[in-house]
Amino acid sequence: MSRLGDLLRLERTRRKMSAKQVAKLAGVSEKYILDVEGGTRIIADDHARRILSKMGMTQQTDAMFTLDDIATTVDLQSAISPKRVEKVKKAAGGQDSKADGSIWLDALKGVLQRVPVYNAVMQEVGSRLLPVTQGKIEGVNADKVYYFKAPDNRLHGYRVQQGDLVLVVPSQTVEDGRLMLVDSEAGKQLYMVKVLPRYQLLLQTYDQQSDSQVREMADVRIVGKAVRLEAEL
Repeated sequence: MSRLGDLLRLERTRRKMSAKQVAKLAGVSEKYILDVEGGTRIIADDHARRILSKMGMTQQTDAMFTLDDIATTVDLQSAISPKRVEKVKKAAGGQDSKADGSIWLDALKGVLQRVPVYNAVMQEVGSRLLPVTQGKIEGVNADKVYYFKAPDNRLHGYRVQQGDLVLVVPSQTVEDGRLMLVDSEAGKQLYMVKVLPRYQLLLQTYDQQSDSQVREMADVRIVGKAVRLEAEL
């Protein structure tokens, strides 16, 4: 099943509506609704929002996440147990009440984590939802990880462009051949780090051409390692 299809089916079931009733509200066929819920038909995000809106589900959430953000982040069908669905129904006030995204987030506590996005001077400029496994993301306490928003194209040669989000795990240990987040006078900066003999590091960037600097290991303050890249297509 598709994740948006799961969300549509869960919301329809919560409101005790038939697929035929939802189809009539949305101006589509009953088969269309059933195909979307069954995962045999792909549905666009904006169309899913319109159908959810027709059912009375709001898109505003306390954490500023849209409903499709929640749906595409986690498999709702496997993540939400029947007891949790019942909890959502009670929290929403019953059949005729509207359930906004914040209620779904409450139901998904322990499954999703709000991860902040920081710029080069560590100001929070946004946030993303990530799945949590036993309180951890990438094997680290979920509260410790964060996204770093690339401020420029100085790592273009390493497939990191301005505006891309790099998931950072706190670390002070140098790892050879890895993108590392370094504390500098200009703020936090990403470098491709190479370990050299004599306790030295090669800090590399690559925009139009490769640029590098050799620093004493003791003079470089590593604050984290990059473990994932999210880029806009």
